Amino acid sequence: MMNFLVKTIANAGALLVAIWLLHDITLTGESTGKKALTLIIVALLFGLVNFLVKPVVKLLTLPLFILTLGLITLVINALMLLLTSWLADKFDLSFHVEGFWTAVLGGLIISIVSWALNVILPEKD
Repeated sequence: MMNFLVKTIANAGALLVAIWLLHDITLTGESTGKKALTLIIVALLFGLVNFLVKPVVKLLTLPLFILTLGLITLVINALMLLLTSWLADKFDLSFHVEGFWTAVLGGLIISIVSWALNVILPEKD
């Protein structure tokens, strides 16, 4: 349970950095508390998408992964971010990613920040 909480906090932090750096990834709300709650819910949604959908997509794109020497991972991360944005819209959350190239850059930022936060944050079960 602690590991799940740490990963969710890392996802939220990584999403926050991407929102801060890229003006085409938006998180809106009436108050700071509403924005924080939305960010946590989006982080949970992003973690769920990465847990359920990403392995299937990676398996289906294995030949492309080999052919592109892993660069297809950038596209897969972008698609997972766009899927999270679409799901957030369906759940009436105020999180939006505008465009594929923004999602590619956002996915790259989220991957780097999430990796760094997972190194720093404790890992317990």
